[in-house]
Amino acid sequence: MAHRKDTGRDPSPKELAEADRIATLYSGNQRANPSAIAADPSKLKHINTYGALPEYYVDRPFTCRQCGKREIWRAEDQKWYCEEAKGHIDARAVECHACRTAKK
Repeated sequence: MAHRKDTGRDPSPKELAEADRIATLYSGNQRANPSAIAADPSKLKHINTYGALPEYYVDRPFTCRQCGKREIWRAEDQKWYCEEAKGHIDARAVECHACRTAKK
């Protein structure tokens, strides 16, 4: 699945269906999916957790808790959030781009 530079905003029904399908796959099959992006363990050292650190990121569909819109938290965006912005690996997208922008 080709990635658009819109970071998941206004995904097509086909993109949402594919993201839903990938989310239900066994982790070994998710890793083999073309949308999976390898994690850099050296950039995840800031996370203090007893669990395993992610080996890869995949597109994750979500429904906005404010307006109910369906979007996709892209693997590229997850990688940036966890590795560059030093966010926590258990974080999940909960608001769409429009609702986050309106809040700011």
